[in-house]
Amino acid sequence: MSRFDRTRIMMHSATLALLVALLAPTHAIPAGSKRYSKRNESCGYESCYPVKGGMLNVHLIPSSHLDLGWLKTVDQYYYGSKSWIHKVGVQYIFQSAVNELRNNPSRRFVIAEVAYLWRWWSEQPTARREYVKELVNTGRLEIVNGGWSMNDEALTTYQAVIDQFSWGFRRLEEMFGSQCSKPRIGWQVDPYGHSREMASLFSQFGFEGHFISRLGLAEKSARLQTRSMEFVWTPSPNLGLASNIFTSVLFNMHRAPDSYCFDILCKSDAVVDDIRSRDYNVDVKVQQFIDYCEEQAKFYRTDNIAIVMGDDFQYQSAPSDFINMDKLIRYVNAKQQTGSRVQVQYSTPSCYIKAVNNANSTWPVNEHDFFPYANDLHSYWTGYYTSRPNSKRMERVGNNYLQICKQLHVLAGLEEHEERLVNVMREAMGVMQHHDAITGTERQAVADDYHAMLHNGFVHCEKVIKTAFRKLSSNSIEDAIAEEDPGSHHFTIDSCFLRNISQCIVAEKSNVFVVTVYNPMSSPTTLHVRLPVRGKEYSVQDHNGDEILAQLVPVPIAVRNIRGRRSKAADELVFAAEDLPPLGFRSYYITKLAGGNSTVAEDTTDPNRIANEKIEVYLNSSSFLIQELVLPMINETVIMSQNFAYYKSDGSGSYIFRPANESTFVAVDCAVHRVAYKGDVVEEIHQTFSPWVSQVMRLYRKANYIELEWLVGPVDVNDDNAVGKDVISRFTTELDNQGVFYTDANGRELVKRKLNPESTEPIAGNYYPVPTRILIRDEKRGLELAVLTDRPQGGSSLRNGEIELGVHRRFLADDIMGLNEALNEEEYDKGIVARGKHYVFVGKMDTSSKNNLALEERNMVQKVVNGPWAFVTPADNMTFQQWSSTYIMEFRGLKDALPPNVHVLSLEPWKDHTILLRLEHIMESGEDEDGCRPVVVNIQDMFTPFPVFSIQEMKLGANQPCDTPKMEWGYKRTCGSEEDLQNLCVTSANTVTLKPMQIRTFIIDVKT
Repeated sequence: MSRFDRTRIMMHSATLALLVALLAPTHAIPAGSKRYSKRNESCGYESCYPVKGGMLNVHLIPSSHLDLGWLKTVDQYYYGSKSWIHKVGVQYIFQSAVNELRNNPSRRFVIAEVAYLWRWWSEQPTARREYVKELVNTGRLEIVNGGWSMNDEALTTYQAVIDQFSWGFRRLEEMFGSQCSKPRIGWQVDPYGHSREMASLFSQFGFEGHFISRLGLAEKSARLQTRSMEFVWTPSPNLGLASNIFTSVLFNMHRAPDSYCFDILCKSDAVVDDIRSRDYNVDVKVQQFIDYCEEQAKFYRTDNIAIVMGDDFQYQSAPSDFINMDKLIRYVNAKQQTGSRVQVQYSTPSCYIKAVNNANSTWPVNEHDFFPYANDLHSYWTGYYTSRPNSKRMERVGNNYLQICKQLHVLAGLEEHEERLVNVMREAMGVMQHHDAITGTERQAVADDYHAMLHNGFVHCEKVIKTAFRKLSSNSIEDAIAEEDPGSHHFTIDSCFLRNISQCIVAEKSNVFVVTVYNPMSSPTTLHVRLPVRGKEYSVQDHNGDEILAQLVPVPIAVRNIRGRRSKAADELVFAAEDLPPLGFRSYYITKLAGGNSTVAEDTTDPNRIANEKIEVYLNSSSFLIQELVLPMINETVIMSQNFAYYKSDGSGSYIFRPANESTFVAVDCAVHRVAYKGDVVEEIHQTFSPWVSQVMRLYRKANYIELEWLVGPVDVNDDNAVGKDVISRFTTELDNQGVFYTDANGRELVKRKLNPESTEPIAGNYYPVPTRILIRDEKRGLELAVLTDRPQGGSSLRNGEIELGVHRRFLADDIMGLNEALNEEEYDKGIVARGKHYVFVGKMDTSSKNNLALEERNMVQKVVNGPWAFVTPADNMTFQQWSSTYIMEFRGLKDALPPNVHVLSLEPWKDHTILLRLEHIMESGEDEDGCRPVVVNIQDMFTPFPVFSIQEMKLGANQPCDTPKMEWGYKRTCGSEEDLQNLCVTSANTVTLKPMQIRTFIIDVKT
């Protein structure tokens, strides 16, 4: 024996002494998991390994986080193509992980993203599907979250989030059809910050726990010091206990500890347990892991800690992961014979939550959200709130169109095969919620793929809408059948998707056309229809044949000059489609008149003022900026200006907002040009600020808000050797908000923000996500300024009386957060142009006042997010009499309008010929004296096309009965009443009561 060999044996004598223990099984397999049989189905908590009292129980959670696009497209990630970009393939992950679970029943694996799972499942043979069902039904393969994607939490709207989770739940049920496939744990381990509304939704889904990951540096440091990495989150002051959820912050995000990443793309050493090998490392690996566990345990309150074993796109070669984890478990547990208190076992998120719950600890309570997120003192991830503004707008429009598509499918009673067309849009919108999609934090090629996917969804949904309109508009069954005959007069529609650049071929080329405006809202509303036209005078008739007011307004010069605009229209026809029927439509017959007057002339007599019955806007005569607002209804005058500015970049990118200094105003505090146009429908002023910044300011008749339609781009990044710009719109008033402002959480409840002057990044560190609105309040004057957005944006109130919102960004360098590509969107060899709208409300905040803005703002948010849509049909060969006798020109889906504080959130075709219905109360407690009262709704007698014969109330995700019990967490009630504990589920078609911010979900049957 050589000296070298003797030394090695002495070094490992302790290990040799444990050989007998190491030959024992790793740990017992829980009852019901040894061998699967349908008679012994065991999943969830029943499949968990028992924890050991007096020990530190370490729950290893094997998991792979699967982004739906980032550096590569969804397809490229799934198939593993373009490996030179990222050498990963999701199909290999599922195949490999399933094989390893089959090889060893003690192992576990966790899946969160249903979009990939559904695609993989669809390609599997029956035998493999059956085995995967076995894995799910024995708890060895656990599905968490269950959404189509792991959505972003900052910028998504609650409606889109609920939709994409409900769709994921439904696909899971189609795949597995068992209680074991219904997720019970939230798993939001990669989004860039965490919202209150998301926690509330998870609780309402019936989830019993929630894992999050990304906290700001100061927040995480404080929680580590106070052992509050786990807490009961009370996210909604309105819903009380119904929204509360136990939340665990992962210690190391969704990554394995350093040196314990065993996947083939990792750099950690494997566990080498052959004592004959010169690379033998068991003693070092085991002791380092025990030390890591003991260190993590210092920051948690029970004898349980969770360690995620995985990372992005891991387990392509699952044997390399599981073989090393098997060894780690075996050797660490063997150390108990020499005094170690660490017990390691395979586990799942639900098993960990159950173990923590059984510990009967006391928990801190958290009420706030976790924005903004920063990974170091000068890297605030607040830039993505505004990145890719056109993509964000496309997603918002997609949600609107999807709701219309689903509603019309139900109201027209379309066949089940038509739902397959709806599914294309459902899945595209599910992908768009992903935290690298709506955020704009993907590469350009991936963004292009998202847009193509969403465009395909629009195309498929438009087919459904056309079919629904043919059926609902036809005066008889025979007419409906005739419309399907290619030889008959073909009723068709054009959705005019390019109206944002004033382009709509049917309206421009037809001498006679019909505009059918569908209202997806639950109460009457008004849409100001704007269509590009080439004529000089038009007649607009409503469904009764009565002529209504219409007006021609010039298309702004900057819009006419947008590259890629293929329209010669120089004017827009504007008219008000008033009191549109709820969940219904009304058609307007429009005729181009021969000859006609010229386009409405510029107003030179009073070009610095526009006004209607409720608002008067005055511009400064020299700067051409807003100077003051006069509000005659409340006898108030508010000093206000609005302008555009930009921040020069000091390392900003797709994720990061890092301005070099204070903003530099475009065009030196003034608009270089303005022109005013006034008529009976709208008054507007066209402002030009610079060669690449312009705006239209509008006041529609009867409207109580100012509409600002801005156009920014191509953003100039070549001046002064700048590396890029963050462009903002800034509102400056005399209101005294004392550093306090409010932003919405995913389009729902308002969250109070307080300016933090001590932030290491005083601008970026005080920016917050603004999905739909931001506002400031002057408590002394009782006035409020609110700005509503047509897409998610970043915003803040950095100075007293100010609001600013990011509208566009462009850079020439990357922010070094992994994308390795600058945010430099181009089209036609130039930077892209973004066009959008801000809706400005100024008024009283007195809850008892008839002029209180709260209800009007809430309904305007609903309208901006999910409002009416105008469809255009050519009718050159039909008179009004012919059209009105052939087609129905008004339809109501609801027998009676719902109260303005209640909306139909969801109305869509569901499985087994049922319908999914959600009703929501849109007001918060205390916002408005009348609007915040509970509302009673009669579901049975709600709809015009059909009666409701049966109803079952479900939890929010529509996959569990509403009275499904949840575990309790033993904390003191902080809000709400005893009624919060009661699940009063509707089991028959009758009336339901909705309280502030409450959403109730029903499966209804409309057939006997």
